[in-house]
Amino acid sequence: MKSVKLFLVGLMAMMPALAMAQAAPAGGGMGVMGQVIFFAGFILIFYFLIWRPQSKRAKEHKSLMSGLNKGDEVVTSGGIAGKITKVTDDFIVVEIADNVEVKVQKVAVAAALPKGTLKDI
Repeated sequence: MKSVKLFLVGLMAMMPALAMAQAAPAGGGMGVMGQVIFFAGFILIFYFLIWRPQSKRAKEHKSLMSGLNKGDEVVTSGGIAGKITKVTDDFIVVEIADNVEVKVQKVAVAAALPKGTLKDI
């Protein structure tokens, strides 16, 4: 008895969708080729707007991290600007003031500054 009730409730929930499907003209839908073109266009938009710029930024950041050397002036993602005094595999030591050094992960470096920028600030 309960399964019959569930079947009837499900059938009533599908009635509007069935009525709309029957009311649609026979030749008005998109064919298989139209669906393939639509899907390919969606993939291209996804590639050019999301995936490509993100991979480009990741590649630039990776090259920035691998190119960090002692004496470079950097800004971290937290906004701390300083000069690199020591570089290890995963961390760098940044001097932010005279005799004040902070250990920072390499991935936290947002940008490398041109030499002499810290003196102008």
